[in-house]
Amino acid sequence: MVKVSQSFRTKVTPDRMFKALILDSHNLAPQLMFSSIKSIEFLQGKGEPGTIKQMNFTQDSPFNYVKHRIDAIDEEKYMCKYTFIEGDALMDKLDHITYEVKFEPYGYGGCLCKITSEYYTKDNVEIKEEDIEHGKDRAIGMYEVVEAYLLAHPHAYT
Repeated sequence: MVKVSQSFRTKVTPDRMFKALILDSHNLAPQLMFSSIKSIEFLQGKGEPGTIKQMNFTQDSPFNYVKHRIDAIDEEKYMCKYTFIEGDALMDKLDHITYEVKFEPYGYGGCLCKITSEYYTKDNVEIKEEDIEHGKDRAIGMYEVVEAYLLAHPHAYT
């Protein structure tokens, strides 16, 4: 298992980032990242722990889809834990990836986004740091797009 932690600051409040990126990502992500994300569908549940969602990527993306399961969610603490459980984004090297995302107040009206990822490889498979870096860059890119949208639309997700 390889564990990676990253964090970054935004000028958006934790509640708005949490609502946009976690609670409403199935609507917002395909709108904002239409060149890479085609759709996000609920396969089971409605957002509570145990919910399974499938993210479908566009033809321009190197991947077709990924399924993830919500393991824990706390709307008061702006925290979500989820696991990528299936999909070609696991690159035949990974059994699964777990994520814990937290949004903490920072400064005046901003937040600190903390993401901890744990990469669980299949037996006898070694994952390269560049594979992990690529995944980290994609996650940060998505968060930056959402932050820009929320800054441009100050009444969205209030």
